[in-house]
Amino acid sequence: MEESRREKIFKMSAELVADITVDFKRYLYSEVDWDCRLVCIKGARGVGKTTMLLQRIAEMPNSGDALYVSLDNVWIDAREAYSLAEYHVAHGGTHLFIDEVHKLENWQDLVKSLNDNLRRLKVVYSGSSLLKLEKRGGDLSRRQTPYTLDGLSFREYLKFEGVADIQPFSLDDILSNHVAIARSISRKFPVLAHFDAYRIGGYYPFYKEEPRHYLNRIVATANQVLEVDYPEIEDVEPMTIRKARRMLNVLAMSAPLTPNMDRLYRELGTDRKQGLKMLYALERAGLLSLLTTASKESLKNLPTPDKIYCSNTNLMRALVALPNPGTMRETFFLNQLRHEHGVTYPAKGDFLVDGKYLFEVGGAGKGFDQIKDLPDSFVVNDDTTVGFGNKLPLWLFGFLY
Repeated sequence: MEESRREKIFKMSAELVADITVDFKRYLYSEVDWDCRLVCIKGARGVGKTTMLLQRIAEMPNSGDALYVSLDNVWIDAREAYSLAEYHVAHGGTHLFIDEVHKLENWQDLVKSLNDNLRRLKVVYSGSSLLKLEKRGGDLSRRQTPYTLDGLSFREYLKFEGVADIQPFSLDDILSNHVAIARSISRKFPVLAHFDAYRIGGYYPFYKEEPRHYLNRIVATANQVLEVDYPEIEDVEPMTIRKARRMLNVLAMSAPLTPNMDRLYRELGTDRKQGLKMLYALERAGLLSLLTTASKESLKNLPTPDKIYCSNTNLMRALVALPNPGTMRETFFLNQLRHEHGVTYPAKGDFLVDGKYLFEVGGAGKGFDQIKDLPDSFVVNDDTTVGFGNKLPLWLFGFLY
């Protein structure tokens, strides 16, 4: 690599680190074992991976030991990237942070070479194309420590906004002590007003950058997945991509329902096998959440989904001006619970969590009619500040992480 280009990369890294703030860190920051030799941080576009990498460098005892390279901004091939890493190590560098690694063709070969040959170098890499990372990253599975960064929880949003800094609660804590927890939190600020704001515009951290254009950026991110990421891993017709975009809009507007899969495949212009592959790919890419009667991890083949949701409520709001309120409630609940818990579709009720807890999600007047007398059953009410008995407020499940 030419000396001038190399100096430009090092200068850019130093400037980005100097400008970063560390007053707010995502939940994953403290969970990552930064001492591992090879760390992979995955996450949907816009959830804050870049900020987290730069924050880590900023908090190192000597930030000069680390180099940050975004392959989205600096065009280099694998040979030049390896040469840059060699130069960094030769001059005392100990850490290399590679962002948007999927932009590099055969990126996995570069990461493998760095890990095998530069034994003193610790590498952290991330990428926003979850589909490309998963498709081509299998050879690294035994070498690396992987992590996944989700969007902001309601709890994190409140901290990001400077409203309140509250520690997360476990699901068992919430189920057994929800009245006291809800009362304690709701005394500090108008929780329902902030909850409404979060569901419309608080899941992706970039909402603060240009609030007026936030929803448009979400749509642009979804289009990037549909038009660029997915076609790069599958041979798919442009017409199918356009129909998939329309499917997202329909999901945002519709009441929660069990889809007619044959009809859906026809509307997408594909067969069952290819249709299922697309649905699960869009789930991995952070656009959909598929609910099935059994854990997908326990099945060899892709199960037909019993319900299909947009992945989060902000995406729903970006797609349509008036998303269905019932779907918004269920989408929020599923999004927050799936962070650490297994969620399946039960014979009765809306969600079965960890194979044990049964939940029915609805408005303020929702009762136990559909899950009456069933063990470990709970009703989750929207537009409710504090619950009672086995009736819990919906917003409280935003404090799980």
